[in-house]
Amino acid sequence: MTAFAASPAPTTAYPITSEAILKLVLSSLDDDKAEDIVTIDLQGKTAMADHMVICSGRSTRQVSAIAQKLLDRLKESFRLSARSEGKEVGDWVLIDTGDVVVHIFRPEVREFYQLEKMWQASGDSAPS
Repeated sequence: MTAFAASPAPTTAYPITSEAILKLVLSSLDDDKAEDIVTIDLQGKTAMADHMVICSGRSTRQVSAIAQKLLDRLKESFRLSARSEGKEVGDWVLIDTGDVVVHIFRPEVREFYQLEKMWQASGDSAPS
């Protein structure tokens, strides 16, 4: 899948690949000390996105801060306004860029929902 972001000239657009978005997401999460980052390749498994990234923050405050910084970087780098849910509470934040879906959890909430097990085939884990 390819997303398009407007360039400074309103009549042109440049392609943004899911790989470029994924690279920025992983870099942002690493910079902000997200823990246990897992990337799941969804290509061929679902049409909803190309990649899913799941990670943890140590507290509600860190989860919300990681999410906000990621949203800021997506907007700054790609002029991409991703949809997000849960940032105010900070237990589980979902960020949907279109091509990459990011879940940022507190560890207890992540353990409860176990999204990795739902999406990964056996032997398909790819921790980053």
